[in-house]
Amino acid sequence: MHDDLERQAYDRLLAWKRQPGHSTLEVSGARQVGKTYLVNKFADNEYKNKIYVNLLDFSGELFIERYEDLRNEIKNGLICENPVYELIRRYRPDFTDSPDTVVIIDEIQESAAIYNRIREFTRSLKSDFIITGSYLGKILDKGFKYSAGDLDSIEIHTLTFEEFLMAMEEYPLYEKMDLFGNSTEDTYEKLSRLYYIYSMIGGYPAVVLQYLKTGSIEDCQAVLFKIIKLFIQESKRYFEDILDDEVYDNMFSCVARILVKEKKGLDKDSLSEELQNIVVKDYSSNISKASVNRALDWLYSSGIIGFAGKVTECSILNFRAKARCYFMDIGLTNYFLTQIGYAKSDISGIVNENFVYLDLKRRINHPGEIALETPAFATLGNGELDFFVKTIKGQKTYAVEVKAGKNNSKTIQAVLDRQKADYVLFAKGNTHGGINGSVFTIPVYGIGKFQF
Repeated sequence: MHDDLERQAYDRLLAWKRQPGHSTLEVSGARQVGKTYLVNKFADNEYKNKIYVNLLDFSGELFIERYEDLRNEIKNGLICENPVYELIRRYRPDFTDSPDTVVIIDEIQESAAIYNRIREFTRSLKSDFIITGSYLGKILDKGFKYSAGDLDSIEIHTLTFEEFLMAMEEYPLYEKMDLFGNSTEDTYEKLSRLYYIYSMIGGYPAVVLQYLKTGSIEDCQAVLFKIIKLFIQESKRYFEDILDDEVYDNMFSCVARILVKEKKGLDKDSLSEELQNIVVKDYSSNISKASVNRALDWLYSSGIIGFAGKVTECSILNFRAKARCYFMDIGLTNYFLTQIGYAKSDISGIVNENFVYLDLKRRINHPGEIALETPAFATLGNGELDFFVKTIKGQKTYAVEVKAGKNNSKTIQAVLDRQKADYVLFAKGNTHGGINGSVFTIPVYGIGKFQF
């Protein structure tokens, strides 16, 4: 086991670098997911020269000063053929403009002025540019101009189960494991134990490193608690008016309460209305729907939660977005379900469902493997399915069930009888897997290996 966590996103950074005529790369993602570490490691390995600017520290202050000075000089008549080159040369006199140089500007959300110059960065120099930011504050600041045409982008998330296994030096076991019961008892037991640890601690790099160091789930949850507190504190500077401190602190718990509710059992037809109901009932009676909506969108754009849609009567064309939400790290799911006092015996079912959600969400990203904008649950009559999946290539549909529900078997039978899906997939915690006609059963931790 080692401190240098292997990340699958590294290959995507390499692919960007090798692509002819690539643009500036924007690496985004939630706080504490390891963006800065990964980008610096990539730069150190793949380039001869690296210039690193962090707009939140002294290097950023100096960079902004050089920018302001140059801008004023140009406004006052200085003739400058290549302002971007001049800016970087003033910041770093040893700057060499070549494909072997990369300029990294971290915490880009701190300066709309620098962000809006990205077009010029990309077009004016031979050097590569990478910008990074967490829950980019630009979504709220009208000063940020949209320049996606000149940006390639990669989003970094917390460690996947596969990356956790790499850190634990157990990935070969997972690679060899057969999804449908043809591996040894010992293989399934060992992977099941590893998945249990992962489901308790999640994939924030600092949390995983803590586990590698101490092997203590309790220590890991203390690190996770610090990450949550840091996020809440930092978020408040963007939201002076949104909610009082107590309510903001408890938004996470409200999201956890929504996760626990049966999907069809949501009292309101809108996720934000349901969340507002919980906030008003439990914490404060003067919170508007608009405030809750903003908080919900903020948690989403921050990479803390993700949305799921709803497919009514298993009809893929009858889709409604933002019908449910999940945490973007199952360590968070576990932590907040425990915080709200949810029964320990039931937590694993919700965590497993959240785990499958995250796997499906990855499959929607380019190049898309499955359809729709977000993963979606489905209804059929009075029953419901945890997820409904349609593949892009084969145009096949799958009813996916993760946790055992009351009407679970009846609904699945109705799906098959009424030919509402081509296949049924059970992803369970206590199975070695198997195939029975058009019904597949797999261990939940193997969902990443399943080919839809």
